[in-house]
Amino acid sequence: MSSYSRVGVVTGANKGIGLAIVRQLALQYPKSPLNNGPFLIYLTARDKSRGEAAVKELQQDAQLKQAKALKADGGLSEIKFHPFDVTDKDSVKTLADHLKEAHSDGIDFVINNAGIAMDGFDANIVKTTLSCNYYSTLSACHAFLSLLKPTGRIVNVASTSGSLKKVSHEVRERFLSSKTEADVTSILQDFQKAVEAGKEKEDGFLSAAYATSKAGLIGGTRALAREVKEKGSGVLVNSCCPGYVNTEMSKGNGTKTPDEGAKTPVWLAIQDFGGKTGSFYRDEKELEWKDL
Repeated sequence: MSSYSRVGVVTGANKGIGLAIVRQLALQYPKSPLNNGPFLIYLTARDKSRGEAAVKELQQDAQLKQAKALKADGGLSEIKFHPFDVTDKDSVKTLADHLKEAHSDGIDFVINNAGIAMDGFDANIVKTTLSCNYYSTLSACHAFLSLLKPTGRIVNVASTSGSLKKVSHEVRERFLSSKTEADVTSILQDFQKAVEAGKEKEDGFLSAAYATSKAGLIGGTRALAREVKEKGSGVLVNSCCPGYVNTEMSKGNGTKTPDEGAKTPVWLAIQDFGGKTGSFYRDEKELEWKDL
């Protein structure tokens, strides 16, 4: 039995949007409808030293100090580091095993923020990007599903770059009509094969690894939500876009601060948004994928 009333996990959280998500969770939890006592937030990252440094940074954060948000200052929230590499199956299992043992009554949410954006475009970049942003993220979702409380939530940080407006009509319709993860995976497999053959444009795809991976994640999230709902579970599974955020990933060109980018993922994790599942959100509003 956990000593915490609520437990959440944020992946890829040692910097940028992920770090801001952890900060905003601690700040907003006291007024959240989920607030019913002590709150533990797992800040996860691949690198142990960077992850632990991020926790220390938050423990001294001026906003959190002023709000008395953290347990050390008399607040409700506590932040702990746990190593996690979404692309490493052993790492995913290690975290899942820890959560199961430490919180046998279940956890409340997972925000899958970990992801990559690589420069350039070739078959290897496509393979690496899809592996992290699509395959590994959805695999992690499955690993965490059984650990979630019946009212739990999964939030996958995707992007409006996963828009379908620039792909062919045929590819667009395949994505929109996809019902299962296997349906989505088959599209991404075709994309990867087309890139390897040097004819992705001819086959109706974009020459863009990140954008295609995020289209896959939006579609995969919808499919996972449908599967979870059909099994009678109350777990809510949604994806969102944080916006164009000024981080290392955007090379400092973003127009939003990390805290602004954190708003929608945090809202989907601890606020009341009507209990929808399988939806895509930006700026705390539901958007139709076909209209992105």
